[in-house]
Amino acid sequence: MSWPTPQPGLVVRYSYLWERESLEGRDEGVKDRPCAIVLVVLREESSPLVRVLPITHSAPTDPADALEIPLITKQRIGLDTDRSWVILSEANDFIWPGPDLRPLTSGDLNSVAYGMLPPTFFRVLRERLIQRWRSRPSNAVKRSE
Repeated sequence: MSWPTPQPGLVVRYSYLWERESLEGRDEGVKDRPCAIVLVVLREESSPLVRVLPITHSAPTDPADALEIPLITKQRIGLDTDRSWVILSEANDFIWPGPDLRPLTSGDLNSVAYGMLPPTFFRVLRERLIQRWRSRPSNAVKRSE
């Protein structure tokens, strides 16, 4: 078994560290959750650097800070049927594969991946993310180095 190849649009199970938790001094996420890979930086002679955005059931207070995932998309990648949003206002950066990836099936490294977001949805996500970060830049919480 091996880790899946990281690529933009892949949704993975990850122990996400919220920015507020990082500011409180935590260095571990409290909960494993689906996260969408939005950036993969390939580096010579080193593992890729990956940026993920958290997916949550909590509706954003500002609609510009998140993008709701359509139910059909959630069903295709094996998520629950509750409403969920990709948060655009913060991110985690880590070296792939990091210690905070969580397999759904013990011992099956490939099971960290739920599946790929559809290209059309990912294009909308990317455009909304660029728009959000241009208007209100955010720092990503840096995880494993």
